[in-house]
Amino acid sequence: MAVERGAPGPPVRRVDVLVVGAGPAGLAAAARLAASGAGRVEVLEREQEAGGVPRHCAHGGFGTRTHPLTGPAYARLLTTAAERAGAVIRTGVSVLDWGVTGAPASVAGGVCAAAPVLTAVGPGGPETVEARAVVLATGARERPRTARLVPGTRPAGVYTTGELQQSVHLFGQLIGTRAVVVGAEGVSYAAADTVRAAGAEVVALVTEQPRAHAPAFRVQSARLRRRVPLLTDTTVTELLGHGRLSGVRVRHRDGRTTVLACDTVVFTGDFVPEHELARRGALVLDPGTRGPAVDGALHTSRPGVFAAGNVLHAVEPAGTAAREGARAARAVLDLLAGSAWPGPGVPLTVEAPLRWIAPNRLTPEARPGRYVLRDDALSPRPAVVRVHQDGRLLHRERPWPQALSPHHPLTITARWHDRVDPAGGEVRVSRG
Repeated sequence: MAVERGAPGPPVRRVDVLVVGAGPAGLAAAARLAASGAGRVEVLEREQEAGGVPRHCAHGGFGTRTHPLTGPAYARLLTTAAERAGAVIRTGVSVLDWGVTGAPASVAGGVCAAAPVLTAVGPGGPETVEARAVVLATGARERPRTARLVPGTRPAGVYTTGELQQSVHLFGQLIGTRAVVVGAEGVSYAAADTVRAAGAEVVALVTEQPRAHAPAFRVQSARLRRRVPLLTDTTVTELLGHGRLSGVRVRHRDGRTTVLACDTVVFTGDFVPEHELARRGALVLDPGTRGPAVDGALHTSRPGVFAAGNVLHAVEPAGTAAREGARAARAVLDLLAGSAWPGPGVPLTVEAPLRWIAPNRLTPEARPGRYVLRDDALSPRPAVVRVHQDGRLLHRERPWPQALSPHHPLTITARWHDRVDPAGGEVRVSRG
């Protein structure tokens, strides 16, 4: 690690690979890179402990089917693997912005661009880090009540799933006694389980959808669904109470309004990527995912910068994020070995009711193992996905054998990748 002194401001430290975010994607990338001899691999994490969201997910469902783990155990496993491989994990460090120095990085056509530089602040104060490659693994977050435009005062007792889980499982804090959970997908049932673990009653699960749109992932959640009212076609329109929440006003599909008495409300789902750092670095964002646009090898539009995990697609399981971290590591190793940075590629877009697809750029050099899509509407019949470019059918696939629920992930193969014309127009994916 080199340090440049004598310049104004904090000294510039130089590492080989800088990973931003110590969740499943970042830790998996760091472990693979360090074990493969990538040089100094450093992970920066703003939280005080590595592991990401699984740290406060006390339920099971992590790891593999043969070795199932709770979230905290899975987080410890990934952290230990990265540290044993030789990666340096620094917690309590917030990455703030980008800078530029004169060190070269390979790009398409043999042209050189400045190596990525990031500014951060940690326990030792401000610092500047230059890397041969950067992996953005900043994850995703749930949109809070304010972003969902739910009116009312600012009473205590309003949470997102992550805030609730941290309060209960990490800090042992008390919540209220009666809770309404907004949402009816997997994360909603996890939130309801957390409410019950805290000793509170779940008054109802409320969703705007016509039905619950994800199966419970545990027996406990399946039992919970039988005991707790599920209000479908219902919208939370107002939070009531001053000082402490006293209830929520909901509107049903027929226009009737009802007040549900409660002292806690948990807004679940509605995830968005933590893309602020990507935006500040002028990375091209995909309009569907709202995360960095990437090709099959997870190259972003900025030379030397890769992205992996839920910053690309909010939100997929921790195992998916970890696999993407490992895939990004392979591409980083290629770059360090002298591979040129690819061009922008052909955009890959979707048609409604599909919401997004990832990866979402097509380059001849980078073929992914599969593509992940997210649906936005209920499908009354098995879905058929079609891939077109300039009016030419490239691929047709039935990826799911049953009717689809809203927000359910789809996956399709990449067998059609080599049929894309690199000089043609955008490739569009539709389903019917």
